[in-house]
Amino acid sequence: MTLISLVQLGTVDYATGLRLQQQLVALRKEEKIGDVLLLLEHSPVITLGRNAKAANVIASPELLAQRGIELFECDRGGDVTFHGRGQIVGYPIFDLRGYARGATDAPSALRKSLGAVDFVRRLEEVLIRTCADFAIPAKRVPGLTGVWTDGGNDAHVDGSHEAHVGTAASAVQRSEASQPSNAPEAKLAAIGVHISRFVTSHGFALNVNSDLSYFNLIVPCGITTKPVTSMQQELGKLLDLNAVAESISRNFGTVFSSQMLWVDTFDALLGHAVGVPMKPPAELRQLHKEDGTTWA
Repeated sequence: MTLISLVQLGTVDYATGLRLQQQLVALRKEEKIGDVLLLLEHSPVITLGRNAKAANVIASPELLAQRGIELFECDRGGDVTFHGRGQIVGYPIFDLRGYARGATDAPSALRKSLGAVDFVRRLEEVLIRTCADFAIPAKRVPGLTGVWTDGGNDAHVDGSHEAHVGTAASAVQRSEASQPSNAPEAKLAAIGVHISRFVTSHGFALNVNSDLSYFNLIVPCGITTKPVTSMQQELGKLLDLNAVAESISRNFGTVFSSQMLWVDTFDALLGHAVGVPMKPPAELRQLHKEDGTTWA
């Protein structure tokens, strides 16, 4: 069984998050570490993927500076999105050759490595199950990437967080406890990945206690016809981010048929520091519980 080491970082600025990913990707390619899942929050930041349109950042540079929001271009697929506190961001640094596509009982010589599309589908499944753990019906929408509330049937084109190779349409999964048919589909989680030599980076953002007003500063994922929502908004109450993180961990273990190992520090993960100052271990496991912000 594959082992996934999980490190929970608290709040990390986006530049530091990118450096951590780059360092871990290099180590994973050299097989100096195993698969790693980072869970964290970002301080307020707007990111532009490879397919981003600058016009989808509505706010002026002066307004962004006034509100303390950074702006970054990155190598994930897709358009414009927002990250902030109250949102759990997950960065899986996985070697996809360690995960089989299709029957797992087939001889190893006949098993195919997990591809980009299947990897994205599994991330969606993790988040759908996590929402279900908190009694929120969630689903996929055909032709789109991400996780949505189980509302209406109309769909729209969303290119913000697709894998670089593109994503195929998936069957819509509906919960028995679905919302009324007139409720609009709203985005709970976004997914955007980058894959280099089978090793993944970037990942997902799940809106937990997210301040959705930040989306007024952008056209989220280039979409004007669908709202963004959060677990807090769907349930009408604040959630414990650590409880949501634990649910994510359990569902990663199930969906990826892996054992999850919680690690407090990068020293424990690597046996040495990776060159980025980190918080004391007691703070690493604490995500903020106050109201926060979002990413598409």
